[in-house]
Amino acid sequence: MHRHAVLYDRDCGFCRWSLGLILRWDRRRVLRPVALQDADADRLLAGMPQEERMASWHLVALGGEIRSAGAAAGPLLRLLSGGRPLAALLERFPRATDRGYRWVADHRSLFGKLVAERSKERADALILERTERWAR
Repeated sequence: MHRHAVLYDRDCGFCRWSLGLILRWDRRRVLRPVALQDADADRLLAGMPQEERMASWHLVALGGEIRSAGAAAGPLLRLLSGGRPLAALLERFPRATDRGYRWVADHRSLFGKLVAERSKERADALILERTERWAR
């Protein structure tokens, strides 16, 4: 059973590639990818304005707690093997973490152009495999 849903922008190549890296790191397979454009995102992010939904990625715990943008980085890393030290660092400096996230998010189109299409395709395949796994 998954414990957390990771909501991402399906239309963003850099976002899909980044999620692919996270899913490869998720050896225990506790993360469920959910595209922000999917109906399930409406349920998970109920009450959150559409503009706010699309402005960031989100981590939703099984109990419904939502963390977004830089604030979600630490909790996400704590779920990944060996991620606790980096999570502690990011959580120690939350404003810097959020500024770093915002800078990357503001430049994601540029970064997406730098990622090879083959890398995006591998990420898409992994996202699809994990999505189908949770649909069963």
